[in-house]
Order: sequence, then structure tokens, then C-alpha cells
Amino acid sequence: MAATPATAAEGPPQPQPHAPEPGPGSTKRGGEDSRAGRLSFCTKVCYGIGGVPNQIASSATAFYLQLFLLDIAQIPAAQVSLVLFGGKVSGAAADPVAGFFINRSRRTGSGRLMPWVLGCTPFIALAYFFLWFLPPFTSLRGLWYMICYCLFQALATFFQVPYTALTMLLTPCPRERDSATAYRMTVEMAGTLMGATVHGLIVSGAHRPHRCEATVTPGPVTVSASAAHLYCIAAAVVAATYPVCSGLLCLGVKERPDPSAPASGPGLSFLAGLGLTTRHPPYLKLVVSFLFISAAVQVEQSYLVLFCTHASQLHDHAQGLVLTVLVSAVLSTPLWEWVLQHFGKTTSAFGIFVMVPFAILLAAVPTAPVAYVVAFVSGVSIAVSLLLPWSMLPDVVDNFQLRHRYGPGLETIFYSSYVFFTKLSGACALGISTLSLQFSGYKAGACKQAEEVVVTLKVLIGAVPTCMILTGLCILMVGSTPKTPSQDASRRLSLRRRTSYSLA
Repeated sequence: MAATPATAAEGPPQPQPHAPEPGPGSTKRGGEDSRAGRLSFCTKVCYGIGGVPNQIASSATAFYLQLFLLDIAQIPAAQVSLVLFGGKVSGAAADPVAGFFINRSRRTGSGRLMPWVLGCTPFIALAYFFLWFLPPFTSLRGLWYMICYCLFQALATFFQVPYTALTMLLTPCPRERDSATAYRMTVEMAGTLMGATVHGLIVSGAHRPHRCEATVTPGPVTVSASAAHLYCIAAAVVAATYPVCSGLLCLGVKERPDPSAPASGPGLSFLAGLGLTTRHPPYLKLVVSFLFISAAVQVEQSYLVLFCTHASQLHDHAQGLVLTVLVSAVLSTPLWEWVLQHFGKTTSAFGIFVMVPFAILLAAVPTAPVAYVVAFVSGVSIAVSLLLPWSMLPDVVDNFQLRHRYGPGLETIFYSSYVFFTKLSGACALGISTLSLQFSGYKAGACKQAEEVVVTLKVLIGAVPTCMILTGLCILMVGSTPKTPSQDASRRLSLRRRTSYSLA
């Protein structure tokens, strides 16, 4: 459907004054504007470093928190599941709350988003440390870790929402925003790798290698003081990254007001803005498609180690496979940025599909050589699945601003609601998949699981991610791409950035 120019409803066309011919001066000014929108290498790196602490902490909790709560804190499994579920729910619920408060905040000397990042830093560092602290009492440890994990997830959200929304306020140039997003994803993936390795190396002495034996000693194992001490050291190391990286972010990144946002646009409340954004077709297509894709990635990651342990003879390769996935994702992110810049986002989206045949191959042929190849390819696909939505979101915000012409501040609504929906989809996918394990007869701590459990794990590692990825890609590719109304030269110069959402 053809778009109507903004002046069409203002009455009959009026004679326009003669526009001056573009001369050398206008070309020079255009070049100056283009150079003004460029981000330095230092700025991109500092922006990427700002997201490292959350990724390190998330990686450490994903791999080791459940093990810590069961073996070190010795909390009953039912309470552990309640702690993990409550934390995820609090993190998801904090996203719209964060968007509401950040959307209503005023711009200060250091910007509108940066104060939120800096203000959350000391509190999230403390919450993370106490999450791994072993309290002297035993009867209320479940409640202690429930409170700490909920606080950590909520504070991490209040840290992450303004940090990711800062992409819109770094530069008006879409190409530079995509480049900054790629730098952020690369450095964050390196942080994920650091979290899995550094935390694991520190706490490795807290766990003896477990091997199935003919006789098993009943009753809980006494936890040594040194094991709890090692976890405290690892927690302190990770918590220290928050003030260090936040300081580098503040020193190296300058938040600038959006030059293309209509300064005189009407104000919009958070709830009204949320209603408008969730009815915006490009945003709906983006969110719904990546609900399936992100859930597939989370299921694949969560059950990789479990599959290696109980559904194949790959338990000795589990840590190597995890590192292969993470290293592959880190190294392939710059390549996907280049593909995105030169071939478009449609071509980049097909990189997610590469995971599908290899996931099925791993479930069918669970041998070590195949597993390492699948881990490498999965890391490549995971990289583009994480990079692509954050590269598309700024385009969606541009398109929305062009159509509705509201004042600045809506980027936090887009970003917070997107994170909320993806967290909710991941929580539902992992919850349902865990229930399927329970129904199949999974026994925690058992040396050998039933054949039904093995089949269920193969389905979870192969068929489930395949169906989710194919569904998400179909939604992303189907449908017409919104077109930007044509703009005259002066309007285009005032916008100073691309105002279209396009997958091409």
C-alpha cells in the first residue's frame, strides 16, 4: 500500500519557493554530518565492555548455580526449582517496570539512560555476591537464595534495559548502530566465555569427579569450608567486574540526544506507548519470530550437557563442547556483522537455519567428532540469532517514530518489552521441557536413566529446536516489508538516518 506524504492532509498544494541548487558547500556539510555520526573504535569497545558483567554473571549462574544450590547449599530439589523459577519470573516482570520508570526519567548531565546503569551497579554487585554466599543457618537457606536471586535478576534487568536502549542514542547513523551492536555482541560473548571458564576454574576444587559405582553412600555429603570459600572467591571476582566495566562505559561512551526525534512531539505515557508498540506490525513480526528462535537456542544450550551425560557417551566432552559453542559464537560475530552490512538482514537470518540439520545429526549420531562439529556450527548460528534482533530493533524504532511522530523516549519501551517477551518465552520453553523429563521418569543423581529419558533428551536436543527455528524463520520471512514514505532532501537531512524497517 502506498504511503501518504506527511503534507497530503494539509490542503491543496501551495507554491513553493525556489530551492537553491546544491553546491559544493552542501556536499561538504553532508560529509561533515556523516563524519559526525561515526563512532570511534574506542567508543564501540567501551560500549561493548559495558555489557560484559551481566554476561559473565549470567553464564556463571546458568552453568553453576543449580549445582551450587544442590551440592554446596544442599537445598532440596523442590526449593531449588522454586528459586530458579522465581528468579526468572522476577527478571521478566522487571522489564516493563524498568521501561516505565526509565521512560519517565529526565535527561541529566550524563544523559537519560547512563544514570540508571551507574545507579544499579553497586547494588547488583552486592546481590550477586550474596547469591553465592553460604549463610550459617540451614532452615531458611531456600528463602535466602530466593530473595538474593530475585534481587539479582531484577537489578540485572534495570541494568540491561537502559544499556541496550543506549544503542539508539549513540549515533543517528544506522550503519554505525549496527556496527556498535556487533561490537557489543562480540564483547558480551567473550564475557560469556569468561564467565564459564573463570568461574569454573575457581570452583573446580569444590567438586570431586563423580563416577558411578556399585555402592553409593546414602545421606548428604558434608560440605567443606574450603568449597564454600571457593564459591565466595569466584563471586567476588565476578562482582568486581560491575564497577570496573561500568566505569569504562561511562568514560568511553557519550550519550547524545536523538537528533531525528521530534523535540516538540506530544508526550506519551508508558502504557499508551506499550499499546502502540505492540500493535506496530514490524515490531510484532520481529518479536513473535524471535520468541520461537530465542526459545530454541535456550533449549539447545540448556540440554547440551544433560544430553552428553545421560543420552550419549560424551560426558567427558561436555565442558569441551560448551567451550566450543562459546568460542565459535565469539569468533563468528564479526563475520556476521560483515554479512549483515554487505548482504542484508534476510541473508543473515538464513544463518540461523544452519543449526537445524546439525541438531538432528547430533541426536541421530551422538559421537565425539560429530558433537564437536555440531557445537561449532551451533555457535555460529547462535551468534547471528543474538545479533540479528538487536540490529533490527533500531530500524523498528525508526519506522515507528516516522509513522507516529511522538517525542523521544520510546526506545526503552521497545527494548524492555522485547526482553520481557523473550525471557517469558524462554522460561515457558524450559519449564515445559523440564516437565517432559519428569513425565518420562528422570531421576536426579541416577547413574543410568531409563530409555524413555534418553529418547526425550534426543527430542529436546533435535526435534524441538528444529520446529521452533523453522516456525520463527517462517514468521520473519513471510509478509510484506513496510516501505518508508519518500522524503524530500531537506527532510532526509533533518532525519539524518534511515527511517525504514527492512529485512533486505
